[in-house]
Amino acid sequence: MQLLGRRGALALGCALVGRAQAQAIWPERTVTLVVCFPPGGSTDLSARLVAPGLAEILGKPVVVENKPGAGGNIGIGHVARATPDGHTLLVASSVFVVNASLYRNPPYDPFRDFAPVAALGASPNLVCVRTDSGIASLAQLIAMAKAQPDRFNYASPGIGTTPHLAGEVLKLRTGIQMQHVPFQGAGPAVQAILAGTTQVLIASQGGAVETAHRNGQTRVLAQTGARRSPDLPEVPTLEELGIAEAVSETFNGLYAPAATPQLVLDRLASATLSVLARPDVQQRYRTGGVPVLAEGPEELRARVAREVPLWRDVIRQAKITVD
Repeated sequence: MQLLGRRGALALGCALVGRAQAQAIWPERTVTLVVCFPPGGSTDLSARLVAPGLAEILGKPVVVENKPGAGGNIGIGHVARATPDGHTLLVASSVFVVNASLYRNPPYDPFRDFAPVAALGASPNLVCVRTDSGIASLAQLIAMAKAQPDRFNYASPGIGTTPHLAGEVLKLRTGIQMQHVPFQGAGPAVQAILAGTTQVLIASQGGAVETAHRNGQTRVLAQTGARRSPDLPEVPTLEELGIAEAVSETFNGLYAPAATPQLVLDRLASATLSVLARPDVQQRYRTGGVPVLAEGPEELRARVAREVPLWRDVIRQAKITVD
């Protein structure tokens, strides 16, 4: 029995050494960053800006794969079920902390199914109209919406996204009515307002939203951050406009399946933060309207723990339900 015990211990030791060696050589093949929205939005932008640097550091290709649908749940659920070997990762916006409360049967648990790696960037949500709309200020939009309650609708990147919730908070705080029109990502939502399908756009700064503003196609009436964005210094915050308790932002995070080995998580986090520290990467994030956060695993874990109950309360107040 003693001999068998020593043999068992030796076998276990060899297995642990073999596992550690396998983890040490990660990645063994292409690493896929699954984005839960279509191309064109800030989440997609965040993934595509960090991917080349990760590939350089890790020594393997890093590709971005868009898996949109169900307000981000398709992509999130896909990674939650992926093999936890560090080769399939998730880049998600704030829907990650929202959908668990928004949907009756979400395909993931934000605490149980994922390991936080790094917060990539964050941006305020913007309230936009077309430049030819004749609407010059948020006060004018609110007055028109109160005078004609059935006139306005607003596009967002999807049900339960922080832009959607920002729109509902705006409605709650001002007493206006606007019909929500969800799209599968910021890119399609921008196209809707440019085509005149919707009158208002609420989406995070960055990506196609930022491009439309720079091209003079949309006018930004307000932004939802705690302070003015340095890239939109002329745009007031909601608080400056007299709308209190309406601060929100969209953050993008990198996550791995929960059972991913710690050695892999540590190397991935270190590589990601190294890429985000590069001045050229920071400048490209800022140009895209998504200033770098560069928060590590513990900070991202704390952010998730803070925002899940925060948005659960907003969802209850706004009586938002999704089957």
